[in-house]
Amino acid sequence: MPLSAVIVDDEQLARDELSYLLKSVDDINVVAQGHNGLEAVNLVKEWSPDLLFLDVHMPGLDGFGVIKKLIDKKISLPQIVFATAYDQYAVKAFEVNAVDYILKPFDKKRVGQAVEKARKRVKGPAAAGAEKIDTLMKMLESQRPQNSKVLLRAAGRHLVVDQKDVCFASIEDGIISVVATTIEGQSNCRTLEELLEGLDPGMFWRAHRSFVVNINRIKEVVPWFKSSYQLRMDDRKQTEIPVSRAQTKRLRELFGL
Repeated sequence: MPLSAVIVDDEQLARDELSYLLKSVDDINVVAQGHNGLEAVNLVKEWSPDLLFLDVHMPGLDGFGVIKKLIDKKISLPQIVFATAYDQYAVKAFEVNAVDYILKPFDKKRVGQAVEKARKRVKGPAAAGAEKIDTLMKMLESQRPQNSKVLLRAAGRHLVVDQKDVCFASIEDGIISVVATTIEGQSNCRTLEELLEGLDPGMFWRAHRSFVVNINRIKEVVPWFKSSYQLRMDDRKQTEIPVSRAQTKRLRELFGL
């Protein structure tokens, strides 16, 4: 019997690329795709796939949060392959007993190796017992960001602010600006992905390819053209930030729109 697989990644191009590569692997059937953590949980519950290709960094519920929620809901875990752009996540993936990890951009040979490893485990012993699942949950908790501070450069100084006080971050011409409740500055990070790596995934969401917002600092959701939205933030200027079409569904999930 072919292995059933679900792909979850917040980037459409990444999903398309991985789906294309899996077509060249024997006995793999991609039954569904999703673009956020909540969809991942629902799709695993609905399809009970043998294999889950799971993006680590997604807005809202990240890859590790997905596993914890599956365990909390007592949903049987599939074999898991983490997809990530960051080498450091490889270590975390093994710590939470993932089958394997694949780095972006994806490599055909590496994808094939991950599938074969998963195939051997599917044919192997039964799922982990309660004791092993309890250990897994504790490991997941340990992966949450421990540093609650963000370093900003402003007026020749290096200032430290609490994550909870950050309203949003934006990138323009390769420079990341961060706006907090009382100060504004620039981050030393080179990309928004790198900035998100150190932020609490339960608090920060990439509403647009150029903007990361603190969900708790959204003051108003403003309807915009053609069923789109803007976010009015709780900073001094009450900045309005666009929500990309790809993230509109996630916005509706967050606020029940």
